[in-house]
Amino acid sequence: MGCKMDKLAIVVPCYNEEEVLPLTSDTLRGVLDALIEKEKIAEDSFILFVNDGSRDRTWELIEKEHAKHSQIRGLKLAGNVGHQNALTAGLLTAMDMSDVTVSIDADLQDDVNVIEEMMDKFHEGKDIVYGVRSGRSTDSFLKRTTAQGFYRFMSLMGVKTIYNHADFRLMSRRAVEQFSQYGESNLFLRGMVPLIGYETDSVYYERRERAAGKSKYPLKKMLALAFNGITSFSIKPINLITALGILMVIGSVLAAVYAFISYFTGNVVPGWTSLILSVWFIGGVQLLAIGLVGQYIGKIYMEVKHRPRYNIEKIL
Repeated sequence: MGCKMDKLAIVVPCYNEEEVLPLTSDTLRGVLDALIEKEKIAEDSFILFVNDGSRDRTWELIEKEHAKHSQIRGLKLAGNVGHQNALTAGLLTAMDMSDVTVSIDADLQDDVNVIEEMMDKFHEGKDIVYGVRSGRSTDSFLKRTTAQGFYRFMSLMGVKTIYNHADFRLMSRRAVEQFSQYGESNLFLRGMVPLIGYETDSVYYERRERAAGKSKYPLKKMLALAFNGITSFSIKPINLITALGILMVIGSVLAAVYAFISYFTGNVVPGWTSLILSVWFIGGVQLLAIGLVGQYIGKIYMEVKHRPRYNIEKIL
């Protein structure tokens, strides 16, 4: 990479972030100023706020920040397309205007101070640098447990992810260009970026409390993200259902043999409870299997339509 002055773009997806956005803007501009002063990035480096169909004053504040500060740019999407699509829109928009991008959420829970360390590793030749949380002491017990369980379960399902890494990462221009070749509609960047294969590294930091506003990733959305990631990158759930089906067949054969022996020995087990429970259990497994297969078919349906993942309404 050499020691040339590289142009940095910090991409920040935003959804209803009016409470925290002014603070985020000031904080990130401070990061840019410090890196420019140390001659680690070019003077025309910038911050790109991506408005993901916010219902509050988020876009209005982005426009005000843009009017006051030359380092602030804005991207307004037509409607709410979700965090992963909004982040992708920001990365692909910034790709042609920068040498390197850093993506970070607007809530400032990720430590902006490690962006300098990311840039150092970029100048050492790393194309992708992951921001990895060394601790989650500020998270509630439920969120910490479910988040850690998420990464372990993804690994168990065969999805390659970086443990305790969300979407705080540095990507070189060529890494983003390679990412742009991935055309699927069902986006899960935490699983897609490791597939790029370029040289990577990690920086570690302590996760902070949200600076202001409410979390945009409650348990429901976290579970939806996990399910999307698994079904987008692994067919192990279908393999598990197949294995369960085989076990069910074996179990039913053994039950039939037992019933046959009991009939001739006079030890017939009376009662409808066991029969009804068996029917309900088998029926539940069948519905689960059909539903799971349906999820995969639904994803195929969405992919083959090749609809755009987002529409850009305005660029500042």
